[in-house]
Parts: sequence; C-alpha cells; structure tokens
Amino acid sequence: MSRKLRDPRLGRAPAVLAVLLCVLGALTGVLLTPVTAGASQPPVEATLSAVRATKGSVTGVLTVREGGSPVEVSADTVRSSVGAVASPITVSSVNRTKRATMLVVDTSGSMGAQGMATVRQSVKAFLADAPKDVAVGLISFAGTAGVDVAPTANRSKIQAAVNGLVARGETTLYDAVALAGPAMAGYQDRSVVLLSDGGDTRSATATRASATASLTRYSVRAEVVGFNTADSDNAVLQGFAKAGGGSVAAAGNEAAVKAAFEDAAKTLDAQSSFTITTDGSKVGVQTVVVTGTAGGAPFTARATVDLGASAAPVPTPSSSTPANVASDEPAASDPLAAPKGLNPVVLVAMGAVALGLLLLVAALAAPSFRSARSQRVSSIERYVTPGVTMSTDTAAVTASSISSSLIDVGERIMEGRESTGKTMALIERADLPLRAGEWWVLRLVALVLGVTGGVVLFSGGVVKTIFALVLGTIVGWLLPAVVLRFLAKRRAKKFESQLPDVLTLVASSLSTGFSLLQALDAVAKDAADPAAKEFSRALAETRIGADVGDALDHMSGRMQSDNMKWTGMAIRIQREVGGNLAETLRTTAKTLREREELARHVRALSAEGRLSAYILIALPIGIFFYTMKTNHDYVQLLWTRPLGLAMLAGGIISLGLGMAWMRKVVDVKV
Repeated sequence: MSRKLRDPRLGRAPAVLAVLLCVLGALTGVLLTPVTAGASQPPVEATLSAVRATKGSVTGVLTVREGGSPVEVSADTVRSSVGAVASPITVSSVNRTKRATMLVVDTSGSMGAQGMATVRQSVKAFLADAPKDVAVGLISFAGTAGVDVAPTANRSKIQAAVNGLVARGETTLYDAVALAGPAMAGYQDRSVVLLSDGGDTRSATATRASATASLTRYSVRAEVVGFNTADSDNAVLQGFAKAGGGSVAAAGNEAAVKAAFEDAAKTLDAQSSFTITTDGSKVGVQTVVVTGTAGGAPFTARATVDLGASAAPVPTPSSSTPANVASDEPAASDPLAAPKGLNPVVLVAMGAVALGLLLLVAALAAPSFRSARSQRVSSIERYVTPGVTMSTDTAAVTASSISSSLIDVGERIMEGRESTGKTMALIERADLPLRAGEWWVLRLVALVLGVTGGVVLFSGGVVKTIFALVLGTIVGWLLPAVVLRFLAKRRAKKFESQLPDVLTLVASSLSTGFSLLQALDAVAKDAADPAAKEFSRALAETRIGADVGDALDHMSGRMQSDNMKWTGMAIRIQREVGGNLAETLRTTAKTLREREELARHVRALSAEGRLSAYILIALPIGIFFYTMKTNHDYVQLLWTRPLGLAMLAGGIISLGLGMAWMRKVVDVKV
C-alpha cells in the first residue's frame, strides 16, 4: 500500500473550495431560475376578427391584450398558417376596415345614482380615447333593453344619450347582449364594451346561452367591465368575454371603471390589420393560425375562413382561441406553435440547485458511512505521526474534509455571535445532538431549500419572483429556529409535568432510608425521559466533584424550570439548617400539583378567548386565499397599486399587533 505524507492544511484548501463552489452553484441556480422564468413569459390573449377570404389572400384584424390592456405587436415576429400550411403574412395599422363598437350599459336599480355618475365619466373618457374611424353606439338595459343610439361617428350624441340615463328597475342583461350583434351587422370589425354586475332578473327574449351564441354568430369581441355590486355574477361576465374573445376587468370604484373604459378604447387604437397570401392549395373551411410576440410575450390566435367563398364576408364568424385557452384543434394542425417544455436554462438552473443540495447532504452524511477499518487506520496514523495526515483513500478523506470544513466555517461564524449561547441552550433543552457549526449548516441548507421552494411554487413575473425570493428567504431562515423553540418548549413542558411525581419518588426513597444521591439515582433509573436524562446529568456532575445543590441549579437553568429552581432552593436550605427533607419535598410536590390544577382551570376558562383569537387571526388570512382563488383580479390590486401595497403593509402590521395583543390577553400567569 502506497502512503503519502501531507500537511492537513494543504488537503483542507481544496475541500473548502469544493464547499464554496457547491454552495455558489446552488445559489446561482436559484437566482437563475426567476431570470429564466421571466424570459419565458406566459402567453397573452389574441383574437382575429373581420376575417375575409379574397382571391389569393386572407385579410382581417388582429387584437392582442395582456391582462385586459392592449399590447403592441412586433410585426417582424408574426407568422401564419392556413389549413396547416405556412403562409406569408404582412401586418399594418388598421386603416380601411369598417369598425364599430357598442356601449352596453346597465341602468338597473342596482347601479344607483353613484354608479350612473361613474358611467358618464367613464364613457366620456372612452369617447376621447377611441379612434375617430370607429363608429360608437349605445344600448342601455333595465326593465327592458333597446338600442338608444345606432353606431355613429357623432360622439356628442352618444355622450348626451349617456347623460340622460337613470338607474331604475330590473335587469335584462341577456336581451341587451343579444341586441349588440344585429345592431352592428353592416360593419366588418365588431366589439362591445359591456358595463354590468352580471345579474339578470327579467330578460324576456333571450337567455344566457342565446346571448352568448349571438356574440359568436356575429363575431363580436366583448370587453367586459364587471361593476361590483351586491348582485354581481362574475361567471356570467366571464362567459361573455370568453365567447367574444375579450377580457373582464373588475371595477369596484369610479377610477377603476374609468381605467377599464380607457383600456377598451386603447385596444381599438392598438389593433392591426393583416393580409395572408395563400397558395391556392386549400379550399373550403380552413383554420387560420397567427402567432408572434407582443410586448415580449408570445400569442396565438385562430379563426375559421371559407376559402371557397368570394370577396363577400364569411357567413360563419371567425373564432379565436387565446393562447392560454386549450384549443380543440390537434397539435399537428399548428406547425407554428411554440415548442412545449421548460426552457433549457431553467433546466440547467434546477439541475444546479439539485446538485448543490445533493453534494451538501452527501458531505454532511459522509462521516457516518466511513468503515471501521478506515477509522482505525486514521486513528493509528494520527498517533504515529502527530500533525501529519497519511492518505490511503483520497475519496474518503475528501468527503470527510468537506463536511468538516463546512462545520468548521459554521463554528467560526457562530463563535462571535451574541445569540450563540441562547441557541446552544435551546439545543440542550431540546436534547438535540448538534454542535454550533452543525446548527449553522442546518440553517444554511434550510435557507437554500426555502428559496428554491419559493421560486418553484411562486414562479411567474417579476413581482412573483421577488415575492418568492423574500418569502423563501424568510421561511428558510426562520423555520429551523421556530422548530427548535417548539421542541425545546415541548420537552421543558413535559419535564415540568413530571416534576411532582419525581419529587414524590425522591421523598419516598428518603423515607425508606436512602440518601439524597441514592434517591436521585433511583429517579434517573426509574423515571421516564426527559426527567431521567436530566437527573442523570446532575448525578454525573456530582460524581466529578460538583455540589448537589449546584447540579440541581444547573438542571433548572438548563430546563428553564422555576419549579425545579424552588426545589433546589428547598434542598439547599434543608441541608444548611436541617429538617425533614422528605416532608419538605412532599409539600413541594403538593404545591406544584395545586398550581398545575389551577393553571389548567384558568386555561379552561380562557379557552373561549383563545378560540376567538385563533378565529380572528385565521379569518383575514383565509379570506385572502379564498379570494385569490375566486376573484384574483380583485385581490391583485393589493400588490399592483401603490395604495394597495400600503394597505397590505398596514394590514400585516395591524394583524401582527393584534396577534401580540390577543396573546397577552389570554396568557394568564399562575
């Protein structure tokens, strides 16, 4: 066997470097994940309207939105296919397309005077922002529905009609939506801006299904503004928007409604016309697919067109499939669809994270898998040549050095911290076999896992990525400390509950003629943990010369037990002044039982208050997550608007103060 002498410091340098590379690889992978996630943005919604087939070409209007707001299309990225055959496409601004939009306004009693004032201001903003070539009409509905103003270029006529609307009566939403398509029959691109709470109480000529079918039949794009009232029905509004290839904007106040109307006007201004050149190989009804990017995000839009028709408009309306809605078309019919799967850089980042964590776990677990022969050889080598290491197995030494070096780094970091003493006291109280350096490594691994888990669970845009990093860091760093405190408190509480029985056992032993140390030894042998283990440690201290009173004081400090402290004080006084120690311990045990009984009685009396505190704390959190699931657009105002962020911060601070206050109220000391 070849053996080579070397300085241990030379062997430790590569080990430390390996550890640093491992940690940096894991953290780099975590940090790369949000970047690549942001690079692969989720698709945005896109629709095709006014689709017509002429000789050798297909024309129409392309509308792209992100979160209800229009997005500028990158013309050089747009691609198209007709009947699964790639075809050249040109995109330009809308110029000769005849466009119209109908304002469908709810004037039922649920809107109220304030709601109608909001409508007037919002329509005024819409008319100011809408392109001049777009004809605008008005449909109002309450107890009945009708076309107040046919599509016209006279904006003042529309505003005057809106100013005369008054909120009263029932709601005929379905009748109004069904009227919108026929009112714009002479136009190529048709859209509606619907303001309603989604409720319908009195429609006579149309149903929800027939109103939705009307939007599809006339190829009407629906931009819906959901006004929040007591009768709101978001499912109905979302159904109209989906059928019309539009979007739903939740609006609970005047500013939100006005902003939604302005976005609808900007959508008209941001439309693009397209011309697809066909090769004549396809006839009959075919699927038109247009893909590209808008605002850096991909989009896909589909429509049907009859290539056998002349220049007349297609009788079958165009339908579009937003990029985030599953299509009924088979995958093979869309050669331009973006490849599925994760971004390769994301895979590399996830691999780096997994490799880093694997190496960390392997490094920490390596010493446990060393063979007995390797340990014996290592011991002999250290004895024969102090200060010099003899290498026989490079892999084993490297794995051990990695774990040892990482723990040594943790020892040096923990050595100069003020909180190290408290942390080690908690570790002793919880009876965990950890050193300071090992505890630091554990928290480091938890931090990496927390950040990784946060990024995986909340991957998305920039806001979600920042939230994931912050949340993962906080959870990863604080969770080990919280768990340690819980374990220490649970073990200390169990020790407190055992103490009256332990004192009774000591008193009985003393009554039979045992000495105090013999009585404590009986407790160490016969009692259950943790009392047995703690009294064994106290006896071990006395066997190496410590006073029994000091050993009991050390145990009380270790377990943070006031009852044990008083017991040690009673024993110390009895040893100094004399007396019946057994009777003293029986009296102490009886007092502890009475205090425990009183504490349980107080806990039972305060149970209602504690339950109320738990409910009040859980209520806002539960409502937040429930609303996130049922009405995400409404809740996201908390982190997309400055006022919402301020309200969110204030709510969290108030919740924290309330939790602390209620905890103090129900925490009765006995």
